[in-house]
Amino acid sequence: MTYNLIKKKLDNKNTIILDGAIGAELEKKGAKMHNDLWCGTCSIESPELVKKVHEEYISAGADIITTNTYATTPIAMKQYGFNDKINEFNKKSVQLAQDAVKNSNKDIAIAGSVSTFGSLYKFGTKAMMPGFKEQLKILSGEGVDLIILEAMSSQADIVETIIECSLETKLPIWLSISCVMDNDNKKVMLGYNDSIDSDTNVYEDFEKSINHFSKIHNGPILIAHSDIKVTGDAIKLAKKKFNGVLGAYPNRGYYEKPNWKFIDNISPNDYLEYARSWKKDGVQIIGGCCGVGVEEIKAISILKDDKHE
Repeated sequence: MTYNLIKKKLDNKNTIILDGAIGAELEKKGAKMHNDLWCGTCSIESPELVKKVHEEYISAGADIITTNTYATTPIAMKQYGFNDKINEFNKKSVQLAQDAVKNSNKDIAIAGSVSTFGSLYKFGTKAMMPGFKEQLKILSGEGVDLIILEAMSSQADIVETIIECSLETKLPIWLSISCVMDNDNKKVMLGYNDSIDSDTNVYEDFEKSINHFSKIHNGPILIAHSDIKVTGDAIKLAKKKFNGVLGAYPNRGYYEKPNWKFIDNISPNDYLEYARSWKKDGVQIIGGCCGVGVEEIKAISILKDDKHE
């Protein structure tokens, strides 16, 4: 489909359902995670499982599915010896999403994930730009309907860099960023905590970040890959600084290379109640990140037609 139907729904203040985790769902199905590229190799090694995950999200009620390209960034693939496979991996991932949509006979949009995976500070932001632009070009050329800049877990200047690289892209651009509670000052910050035993990575005041990003990015801003409970606080803060479309797709659990560890026994119905509160606070795009899967997306799909708010 084109982006027109999604835009129409957003303009009408309707709720859009985004899909959930890809890597974690692939793990559930027995797909092998690569030690460095995580689920990035699955589109080549386990293509039927990748397509199956997409199909299950479509059946669960997702309006948008996301390509399995989060971990196939050029900068990461070059680091880990996949220099000559960048086009193959990214194009195959788009193809699998397109096949899933064709098999569904539904109007489903495909979002190309262009992420900051592997974009480490030691490289410098200038060195990151060619990789961002390369992946943007590949996914746009393969026919995705929109791009999600998955800049979660990244520092503000890296977020700014990936936004800058997307400005010449003709497709609609969404931006996702992470938030974390800074326990020292009890304040929501731009940052993340991906491991149960690691230090929390705190970058800058979340309101300040939203205010700045909204000046250089025109599309929706989504709060992603963040603790479910902190996400609600971040939404309220974002609403103060951003008048555009807001989205939320938090995670559940933590990463222990090369696998996602599932914790926090939140039921699909619990997740629905969180999603209802986000919608009440103005969020229009709701999905899930790592650890939030098909059952949770199925539960929140009711929000597209929910009359009980």
